[in-house]
Amino acid sequence: MEKKQKTSAGLSDKASDIILVTLCVLILLIVAYPLYYVIVASVSDPYDVYAGKTFFLPSQFTLEGYKAVFANKDLFRGFGNSVLYTVVGTIFSVVMIYITAFPLSRKNLPGRTAISIFFIITMYFGGGLIPTYLVVRDTGLLNNMWALFLPGGVAMGNVIIVRNFFEHNIPSEMMEAAAIDGADDFTTFFRIVVPLSRPIMAVMVVFSMVAFWNDWFTALIYLQKEQYPFPLVLRGILITAEAVQNMTSGMSYAEANRVTELIKFASMIVAAAPMLIIYPFVQKYFEQGFMTGAVKG
Repeated sequence: MEKKQKTSAGLSDKASDIILVTLCVLILLIVAYPLYYVIVASVSDPYDVYAGKTFFLPSQFTLEGYKAVFANKDLFRGFGNSVLYTVVGTIFSVVMIYITAFPLSRKNLPGRTAISIFFIITMYFGGGLIPTYLVVRDTGLLNNMWALFLPGGVAMGNVIIVRNFFEHNIPSEMMEAAAIDGADDFTTFFRIVVPLSRPIMAVMVVFSMVAFWNDWFTALIYLQKEQYPFPLVLRGILITAEAVQNMTSGMSYAEANRVTELIKFASMIVAAAPMLIIYPFVQKYFEQGFMTGAVKG
């Protein structure tokens, strides 16, 4: 009798595992296929793409789109600008999040509730584009990369996640013991809180990197052309390609349209590639930190 129960339990576990694996594979295909399709389309003839001939394999393989993208002299300058903005912005953002979340996680902070409410209000209300521009202009930040960071230096949603991590995953007894040993708040923060919060730090780093890497609108408003980041340079390449298509100088309209479509697909891959390369290296920290930093009921 026991053997039958064990056998049925084993079959049930195997069946549930098969169902879960099947669902995960289906979800992976649904999520990953659009990206794979864009990769295939970027090296295929656009007319074959629109005719539905490139579901899984390239059709009439070509690298013209990538050649046209990388032929732009501003591309590498924009890439360097984006790397600089992403690195500086990520460091600045994570530091600001930490020094905001840590005091808010301390229950003995005077006015903790009022300060939290003050920060949360900023998630729902803002001055708008024109007042923000006037503040940036009057503080002398126009044509300065700090205009990308200072106006939105603290992302309150991320602060809440980090604050919850501090409250629920760093033992208060440990910080009390440090205080008894004579450690002040700064020592506790740098010697205990920061080393124990590496998983959530990885989450904040990924969030900030993706946000700063993909941000082109802020740079369009506040920076000069020589300071444009990578996505904004790619946007300019697309506009130029469309202008070439409209003028059709030196090539037929059909050929200009073909090159324009190739550039569009290639630009998507070029813009997404850096984050896709970096993410696997921080994935395990990202998953762990995101789960442990989630709001607990």
